[in-house]
Amino acid sequence: MNSLLAPTGNLRRLRPHQARALEALRASLRAGHKRPLLQAPTGFGKTLTAAHIIARALERDHRVIFAVPALSLVEQTVSAFCGEGLGCIGVVQADHVLTDPSQPVQVCSVQSLARREKPEAALVIIDEAHRMFASVNEWMTDPEWANVPFIGLSATPWARGLGKYYDDLIIAARTAELIEAGYLSPFIVFAPSEPDLSDVATIAGEFHQGELSDACNKSTLVGDVVATWLARGEKRPTLCYGVDRAHAEHLQQRFLEAGVAAEFVDAYTPVEERERIFRRFRAGVTKIITNCATLTTGVDLDVRCIVDAKPTKSEMLFVQTIGRGLRTASGKDKLIVLDHAGNHLRLGLVTDIHHEHLDDGKPKKAGEDDRERKAPLPRICDGCSAVMPRKAAVCEACGAVREAKCEVDAVDGELVELGSGTRAEKWAPTASEKREFFGELRFIAAERGYSDGWASHKFREKFGHWPNDAWTRSAGPTAPSLKTRNWIRSRAIAFAKGRRANGET
Repeated sequence: MNSLLAPTGNLRRLRPHQARALEALRASLRAGHKRPLLQAPTGFGKTLTAAHIIARALERDHRVIFAVPALSLVEQTVSAFCGEGLGCIGVVQADHVLTDPSQPVQVCSVQSLARREKPEAALVIIDEAHRMFASVNEWMTDPEWANVPFIGLSATPWARGLGKYYDDLIIAARTAELIEAGYLSPFIVFAPSEPDLSDVATIAGEFHQGELSDACNKSTLVGDVVATWLARGEKRPTLCYGVDRAHAEHLQQRFLEAGVAAEFVDAYTPVEERERIFRRFRAGVTKIITNCATLTTGVDLDVRCIVDAKPTKSEMLFVQTIGRGLRTASGKDKLIVLDHAGNHLRLGLVTDIHHEHLDDGKPKKAGEDDRERKAPLPRICDGCSAVMPRKAAVCEACGAVREAKCEVDAVDGELVELGSGTRAEKWAPTASEKREFFGELRFIAAERGYSDGWASHKFREKFGHWPNDAWTRSAGPTAPSLKTRNWIRSRAIAFAKGRRANGET
């Protein structure tokens, strides 16, 4: 046995997608990359994959640093590695009981590494690499570490500027692929309500936190969250995500008032108390854990329902949140997601969100998008409020058949829906269709430099009333269909004809 090699014979065998990931990683390093980043969805089996990477390094007498982004993850990582057969571990964190610089594998918190001299290592693994700590960025660009490979791990490596520090993106698997193969749980989403965010400002690409809390922490909205869980949650073990502490605690209190055992966790909850809450959750004593700004990474719980009550514009936060419930478990048929934030209608299904390249920090050109395919945003089933893929013909939740849309023809400057006959038939738009249309109008308004008032006037021109309800007004700008663009064009033509008929130029 080599001098640094700990017994690794107990390592579980890799699944096919994990083995392919390691082969792709080795190929990247052989090609000369020093900073590859391995993208692996939540539930991929990152711990086992990392354990195999470390075991191969130990076989070559290489020392390894495994850096985690939060103090709470140190114990979890050490326990997971020991469970995989890696026992040669020291810890760099305060006065930890496992502090032992002689051990070949050092599990370190990023915060502790920033304040101390870094251990010697021939390989560094950065967990949750999308978090992008300044101290880690400086470490990766330090000339003294230039020849040491850094391997990043992340389920969502889409942070702006990440490509300035990592030189290769290895996509180990897609979420949809792992669901199809049975390694992740299938899911179903209901979106029965969402807050009115029309007056919430956007700061640095995200909703203004204070204004968002005011918009979401209303008694009627919180009450609807509880009522929906009672109707749809099936009493499943649930994580509930609030905007801030006040909102998450309000949610907890309303669940308690409804007779549901609920507890609250945030970043300031002591580790010991958090573990006690988790034990009660695992035992089924606690049904719901409400939280804010936490429980998005490093959560190993059997979660069968997600209540998402925190609106976001961040794909990373959204995917990490839903990912907490995608792990498979004995007897788990699916994950139920109750979206009270409008995130699915704003960002799409998590199975549709993926990027092909790391962001290099440079400004994007108008319309530039590195998604493999820009999937159309989903729609809501009019029968049960389930979120459906845009092109789905049947709702998987209630079996409702989506009515086929009629062909569209232009008659006297107006677009008219035609049925199977030759006469124009009356069209009764659904609330979802009206909301979708208003979102398309907002996109066109932004495209042309118009105000939202233009979109409201066009909406009224189409439907005969203003878009006054919160559901409609909360629609974000959505790329318009050809049908909508043709309607706008028809109104412009009709307006021009009217002016000419009146002798105007």
